[in-house]
Amino acid sequence: NDKGSLLGSLPQLGAFLDRDEMSAMRAEHGDGIAKFAVRELISEIRAKIISGDITETPDSAVIALEADKFIARLISPSGRSAINASGILLHTGLGRAPLSKSAVDSLSVFGGYSVLQADLDSGKRTLREEKAERLICELCSCEAATVVNNNAAATLLILNTLCDRKEAVISRGQLIEIGGQFRMPDVMAKSGAILKEVGTTNRTHLRDYENAISDSTGAIIHVHTSNYRIRGFTGCPGILELRKVADRHKPLALIDDLGSGALVPLAKYGIPDEPLVRDSISAGADLVCFSGDKLICGPQCGIICGRREAIARIRNNPFARMFRVCKLTLAALESTLIHFINGDHEREIPFYKMLSEDIARLRKRAEKLSASISGSETMKTSILEGLSYIGSGSAPDEGVKTWTVRVGPSNPKDGSWCNRTAARMRNNVPAIFCRIENNCLVFDMRTLSDDEHRTLVKELPEILSN
Repeated sequence: NDKGSLLGSLPQLGAFLDRDEMSAMRAEHGDGIAKFAVRELISEIRAKIISGDITETPDSAVIALEADKFIARLISPSGRSAINASGILLHTGLGRAPLSKSAVDSLSVFGGYSVLQADLDSGKRTLREEKAERLICELCSCEAATVVNNNAAATLLILNTLCDRKEAVISRGQLIEIGGQFRMPDVMAKSGAILKEVGTTNRTHLRDYENAISDSTGAIIHVHTSNYRIRGFTGCPGILELRKVADRHKPLALIDDLGSGALVPLAKYGIPDEPLVRDSISAGADLVCFSGDKLICGPQCGIICGRREAIARIRNNPFARMFRVCKLTLAALESTLIHFINGDHEREIPFYKMLSEDIARLRKRAEKLSASISGSETMKTSILEGLSYIGSGSAPDEGVKTWTVRVGPSNPKDGSWCNRTAARMRNNVPAIFCRIENNCLVFDMRTLSDDEHRTLVKELPEILSN
């Protein structure tokens, strides 16, 4: 059959590696990685033939070219780079917040031997996150802090430490699901805490918490619904009110899971403020946990801060060792936190620099990009106002004004043009990501750095014309 003929025409691995172009590739990158790349590509082509996705075998030159791209993406830093023209500032698929230059420089230093947990005077081993803890305490006005590998781990660790085999009281309206189908009830179950739901989806009262508390209660947990909003007839007590309840039932712990974790107000950028960590501490939370790679714009991690005695208990939990962060995470986090202490985060942290970008300057960017790709008979281009979004579960339905360049096929009946072109852009080096709306590719100017914009102006016309 046709599939059998196509499968039989696939090149033999050994013979293909002896081709001249592959010899050069092997000399440059190594025999092992060249063999690995070609074997992976042939396997991929074989699978597509069997599934009927392709009806002819690519020739050897194409396979060699694809092997070269495969290797570049695998071993070259530039092969993993991406240009984010999607308008989602904290794009989970693209690594969330870009790190500041100082954070990237710190990664290089910590890549070798470094003063990670050694006292310079005595030479003795010290607390791994000692420096990070001091910076967090300064920023959040808390007594102590620790760092784990993400906020889900932070939540589990807190509950396991304070509520193992005890009830944790939570409003039904705060039983959230975060990305990847991880749900708060599941995290609580794994922690050993017993879920005690109170109130209703849209309204929970203080009396609901009071009525649920018994000798079996270990903590009240308040969860910020950062990735969705319930509007209308709604209400739920905040930390300040819950503190009064907890005080009437000492030693009941009060936990605040903030999710994104803001250190500075966002209102100046036209976005409703996310709750500040400092405000939660001052309102009376015993422990607050939040992400380090969202609004803080550092590496992926979870930060726990609050009362010294509670943090000490968490550090002594065996889970703390399992969730411990590596030296590179601490290096990047420390450098990022310093920008908030210095107050230069708008200038030094890419996310805040993008948020504060002048709208008129974004318009000029859009005009320049549009001019570089207009004039083709196969495409139509326009410049329109739009909205950029924070992403990663932060301020989910609030946008920031931006300017966009929209590119679509001249033939409106070509319904597959956008998907074909977007796939070609993603396979470029660097990969280019945008949005697709109404059969148009949408390039958002707010999520581009100056260098990335220049790259788009230079490379996009050729990519689109092919």
